[in-house]
Amino acid sequence: MTDYIVRATAADNQIRAFAATTGNLVEQARSIHNTSPVATAALGRLLTAGTMMGVMMKGEKDLLTLQIKGDGPIGGIIVTANSKGTVKGYVHNPNVILQANSKGKLDVGGAVGEGMLTVIKDLGLKEPYVGQVKLISGEIAEDLTYYFAASEQVPSSVALGVLMNKDNTVRHAGGFILQLMPQASDEIISKLEERIGRLEGITGLLDKGMTPDMILEHLLADFNMEILEKYSAAFECNCSKERVASAVVSIGKKEIQEMIDEDKPIEVNCHFCNRHYVFTVEELKGLLVRAVR
Repeated sequence: MTDYIVRATAADNQIRAFAATTGNLVEQARSIHNTSPVATAALGRLLTAGTMMGVMMKGEKDLLTLQIKGDGPIGGIIVTANSKGTVKGYVHNPNVILQANSKGKLDVGGAVGEGMLTVIKDLGLKEPYVGQVKLISGEIAEDLTYYFAASEQVPSSVALGVLMNKDNTVRHAGGFILQLMPQASDEIISKLEERIGRLEGITGLLDKGMTPDMILEHLLADFNMEILEKYSAAFECNCSKERVASAVVSIGKKEIQEMIDEDKPIEVNCHFCNRHYVFTVEELKGLLVRAVR
């Protein structure tokens, strides 16, 4: 199944909804970073959230960054997304191995630990919007549900899931975000809460072969749901040698001169896609000229 995101409305615009299937892009991330199963699940959940939260933004150049920093062995997770469904991300420690939790599932909460969730939205304004909340469980979906309520004052239900094959490749990945608009009536709120309370896990729905459209229909069939838009979703890194060169320039003349003095090429690795960029001594001399401090 091709990865994509669905945006919908329901109950006469009292509910807005997003659902995504992301198995291919999460598998691509797993392959690039060679992540362990629990690291794949953690990264995959945040990538899935990133795709849906990215398309919530309006501007062509708007960028979203999700950062999780915890005291668990995974260290942290960073995901960046745009408004077109493109996402990239990595975990600090991709090799984390943990026993299953008490429910027999991958222990993402144990891998993440206690810490903070930070949401940064660069909307082309003078300063980016930054929202930050404590992690509630480290399971990511619950933490984002809390973030929406505490930081954006939008009551939400977030579900994210990654299902692995026995060979540790990704079988399914996806999720949904349901949000109540300010004008939502008490009746709609109660009805939706009851519906969500009866819902089986998101991985169960994905494993039945349900598409994002079908998932939202399953959730909102009684609410007169209307699909508004579909977006393709993909893992894509926009790094280039010139972008990396600009990053090297930004570290300053003193540090670049020290690299030149060592008289050997340097290699710079992109955290998001693991591409390697080599700069010769002559290239470093060119970057030294560009450095301003």
